[in-house]
Amino acid sequence: MPIISMFYGIIIRLYLIDNQHHNLPHIHAKYAEFEASICLGDGEILAGELPRKQLRLVQAWIELHRDELVADWELAVLGETPYKIEPL
Repeated sequence: MPIISMFYGIIIRLYLIDNQHHNLPHIHAKYAEFEASICLGDGEILAGELPRKQLRLVQAWIELHRDELVADWELAVLGETPYKIEPL
């Protein structure tokens, strides 16, 4: 599960070949003991939880990097290593 970005104590990852878990393009965000799967389309939590402040940071980052994230998602679904993305 490659780390594609880190900012403000939040680690962003993409699982390889993870298109069956939630069936939507998503990332996994971890902050302290919290972890959530977050949809790339609308930035909403699919599973898990994050504190409100960190969720807002991740949602802003998704908004800024949506095209790159979708491209990385497509690579990950094929089992290829996604590219790193600039932090917030």
